[in-house]
Amino acid sequence: MSDRRLTVPGARPRANLAAFVTRLLRTDDSAVVRVRRRDDDHVEVWGRTGFGVLVVRVLTGTVAPESLVCSATTVLDSLREDPAGDRQHAGGYVDVGFALDSAWRGALPPATGFVTVDEVPARALRDVAARGVEVGREAGGPAGPPASLLDSEVVSVSSGETTVPIALRTAFALEAMGFAADGADEPVRVSASATWVRVDARYGSLYQRRESGPGLLV
Repeated sequence: MSDRRLTVPGARPRANLAAFVTRLLRTDDSAVVRVRRRDDDHVEVWGRTGFGVLVVRVLTGTVAPESLVCSATTVLDSLREDPAGDRQHAGGYVDVGFALDSAWRGALPPATGFVTVDEVPARALRDVAARGVEVGREAGGPAGPPASLLDSEVVSVSSGETTVPIALRTAFALEAMGFAADGADEPVRVSASATWVRVDARYGSLYQRRESGPGLLV
């Protein structure tokens, strides 16, 4: 048996993992996921969306070694074959296939060093994403919206002397990953480090490099 193992016990956590990788693959059909141990009972499941934004969701489970990279498609196929985790191993076995460490580019954001800046309505970012789709249809080509549009600053969040921009690509990723509850008038929390902007929503977090392009929408 392989030393690379992912276990996610229980129907609900497995359904959450399936939803995460399904939405990730809609943004990039060749996506990989990076699974990292968080503590004895939880794992972090990371992905890079087709918009260039990192996304993560924390689930009940265990992983060995403490970090591995695998195909999102392989994970989804395993979950579809055995949604309750009963067929192969009662403990919630998930097939992670071959190691794809070389497919993951760059380091993960640090776990510490973030300072909360403010909260913004999730609905505002979702509305911006909808408007961005319309603009993208006019400005984009076969490869989708141009990078200049994705990098455009759509929301600026400030606290004291700290101001951080949120790019359209992050609004797109929030909507694509379904991290904000449909129809709920709830906030998302914006935090920042020296190099990253983090957006924490109900069902996961998004990480955007702390850079911004011209403000095209707002």
